[in-house]
Order: sequence, then structure tokens, then C-alpha cells
Amino acid sequence: MCKIQILFLDREFEHDIYELIKAFYPGAEFHISYEEEEKIYGTVFRVERTGDGYEIRYENEEHKGVDHAEMIEGQTGDALISCQSGGTSEEIPGAKRSREAIELRKKNKDSIKYVLYRVLVKMTGKTLPWGNLTGIRPAKLAMGMIESGMKNTEIAKEMREKYLVSPQKAALAITIANREREILKNIDYENGYSLYVGIPFCPSICLYCSFSSYPLKVWKSKVDDYLDALCKEIRAVSGMMKGRKLDTVYIGGGTPTTLEPQQLARLLDALGNAFGFDSLEEFTVEAGRPDSITKEKLLAMKEFPVSRISVNPQTMNQATLDIIGRRHTVEQTKEAFHMARECGYDNINMDLIAGLPGEDISMVRKTLEEVRNLGPDSLTVHSLAVKRAARLNMFKDRYQEMTFENNQEIMDLTMKTAYEMGMGPYYLYRQKNMKGNFENVGYAAVDKAGIYNILIMEEKQPIIALGAGGSSKLVFDHGKRIERVENVKDVSSYITRIDEMIERKRTGIETWL
Repeated sequence: MCKIQILFLDREFEHDIYELIKAFYPGAEFHISYEEEEKIYGTVFRVERTGDGYEIRYENEEHKGVDHAEMIEGQTGDALISCQSGGTSEEIPGAKRSREAIELRKKNKDSIKYVLYRVLVKMTGKTLPWGNLTGIRPAKLAMGMIESGMKNTEIAKEMREKYLVSPQKAALAITIANREREILKNIDYENGYSLYVGIPFCPSICLYCSFSSYPLKVWKSKVDDYLDALCKEIRAVSGMMKGRKLDTVYIGGGTPTTLEPQQLARLLDALGNAFGFDSLEEFTVEAGRPDSITKEKLLAMKEFPVSRISVNPQTMNQATLDIIGRRHTVEQTKEAFHMARECGYDNINMDLIAGLPGEDISMVRKTLEEVRNLGPDSLTVHSLAVKRAARLNMFKDRYQEMTFENNQEIMDLTMKTAYEMGMGPYYLYRQKNMKGNFENVGYAAVDKAGIYNILIMEEKQPIIALGAGGSSKLVFDHGKRIERVENVKDVSSYITRIDEMIERKRTGIETWL
């Protein structure tokens, strides 16, 4: 395992520097310190603020050197760093911790990342498809440039030259941003909002999962108590949001279809009574696990205006399903999909994951052919991301013999197949620790794109999240500011502290919206 030592003698851009180095050295062991110490690893980075800028010293077996980013002192004394790539920075008179100062700091952060990226390319001999971008919303960057009046060619040039994004990924981000704008053109950002409802139970917990999910077998006796608390939160929030238009509802998890038919009907009825469904642009239930889907549940949902569901195989290779703990069969996936079609669902999404343990491109090709034969209306291709809370990471010694493969050839194959199925890309996001440093892309046929998916990624309007682990995003000041209101993740705590969760939301909504 590669071992890397980072010394931060200035911590202003610590997180961004660490994330970029980590992207070049996935799986490395890091030693981070904040005061001078002896060299203990072969690869070392040293970040220090000097009198006229930031200094990045680096060393490995083949390369040793120093790079520098100049710094400008604003009138408030804030450190502002200029780009060394031929650009210039101007001092903002009287700059404070205002929007202008925050924006300027962002530009200076980009500048230090530009310098560091060049260093890392030299040290490793490789580039990253998304350049020095470490955030999760590259399409949002492109969207902002479009809204500022830039042409597609100008945006592509900026993404390539300033952020060092590959031409292929720049084109993908721009394509998606333009489609997103068209899809969202009738959404009222200022007066509208969306609703997320979390059902945190699953038939079993997948090896890579880091969500707030609980095995149904253990928690079955708590489900009705959970719904009691959730319905109480639903009623309270509907009063808080009166006068605003509800655009989309997304019921996710966990696996919402772990609920029994009468429990699903109870939940959907509570939502309808509290919020009404007349104004909805979209109503999604993430059915998810095929082993949780029954005809009775599908028909129960059909009594309500559910317009979009997911049947998520992740892979159509049985050996992989067994490894990752899905505990359902490929045949169950096919049966659940056909059952949903027979029940009248005409907008079905399927989720796939590239980079699952042991899967090579031939296995991905098999999955794509099986999915093509089913003919879903949209397809979301995720690049495997193993977070700290996932069992695959928590017990990594047990799984160290597993191989994880994701590369541009695999991502190109998924895109080609989606296009052949009549789907184009419509939303995009990235996560930390993604295999191959790639992305998650949603593809959809015309008029079948998931509107909620775009809204949650582009942060255009408030998203009110209900249930255990819900994280509400309160978007305000014409989309320029976001505040979060969190619910507790633990199911038992959510049930016993539901009044506190409601008051958290009330305070946040009254303060920010």
C-alpha cells in the first residue's frame, strides 16, 4: 500500500488539498500533521503559507521540488491567491466576508488546486478525467456558466483550461446542464419546493452501503411506530410550507417497498391529505430491491398518482449479487420489472453500479444486455464509491482479495448502450472514493427524466427531507445560500424525539424561508 505524508503548516485549504491528493492515490494510507516532523514515508507533501503566497513542497522516489502560488492581501487582510496559469487576480476594494469575498476565495482555492494538480500529474504520470474538480456537482458548475451568458464553446474552454477537465467530461457536463435547464424551465424556484420521504429499512444491507439503513428482520416491530412519527412530521411540515407549491415527491431509503401494502397506503394517504397531489410534476417511489416488490404493493401505490418507480438490480450477474449481499436473484429482478409493467407503470428506472467486486467489462456488458432486453425508461449508472461506514470498508481486511475494476472503457460502454436504448444523459454527480475517479450519470428517454434528481443536485429550490436521517436543504436568497436542517439517523431516536425534529424544521423554515 502506498503511504503518503502531508504536513499542513497552513490549514486554510486543507480539505481541498487532501481530497485532490487522495484522488491521485486511491487506497493510500495517509499520515497528516500540523507541525514540523521527520520524514516517515517515501511520498511527502508540505504546504506552507509564506510572505507572498503558498508554497507546496513535494517529494517521492522520482520527483522532488517546490511550486508556488502568489497571494494578494485584500483590504480586510484576507489571503487571496492568484492563479499562476497566466491569469490575473484583482483586489476587491473593501472586501469583507461578503458574497464577493467568498467568491474570490473560491477562485483562489481553484488556483492552488491548479498548481497542485500539475504537481500530482508530474509525480504520478497520470491525469484525472475530471481534472482538479473534487466537488460532487460538476454539472452545476457548467449550469452556472450557462446562466451567466457564456456560450457552450466558452464553457468547454474554461473547464479544460482552468479546471483541467478532459474534453470528454467537459462535453458531458455541458450537455447535461443544457438538458437540465430545459427540463426545469417550468419549475418555480422561488415559491416551489420538493419533498423527500425516507424509509430506512432494507431486506438486507449491501456490502457497499453507507446509508442509514436497517435490516427489516431486526426492526420489523418498529415499522408502525416509525410510520406514526413520520406521519406526525408530514402533518406538521405541511402547515409550515403552506403557500408554496409542492413540485416533486421522492420516497427513498433504505427500501420503501419493505413496507407492507397497507403501510404503503397509509403513508401515501397521509401525504395526500397533508400536501395534496394536484400540483405535482413528479411522484417517485424508489421500489429498489426486487425481493421487496410484490403485485399487491405495486397495486397499492397505483391507487395514488405515483408516476415513477425504480427497480434496481445493480448488476445482472448472480455471483456478484451473492458477494455484495443483495440476497435476490437475477430472475427476481426480471419478474419485478415485468410485474410493474403489467400494473401500468410507464416510467421505470433501473440503477446499475460499475466497479462492483470481481466484475470486469464482460460482466458489465452482460448486465447491460439483460437490461436492454427489459427496456426501462431511464438508467442510472453509478461508479462504486466505498465510504467509511460501508461494511466493505469497515472490514476491508476480509475483502482485500477482491478486485474492483472501473475504467473509461466501461463508462463508455454504459453510455453507448444508453444511447442505443434511446436515452440521453440528464443528470450527473460525483462522490468521494469513487473507483476510477469517474461519476454517476442518469440517462433517460424523452420526458422520462427524474426531475427530483436534478433539483437535489442543482440545489435550485428547498428540499424538505422527512424521516430518520433526512437532511433538508433550505435554498434561499435567490439560490445563493443554503442552510441544512438534519434529522437524527437512528430510528429509535427519531421515534422518541420526533417533536424535537419538527421544531428543528420549524425554526429553520421560519428563519431562512
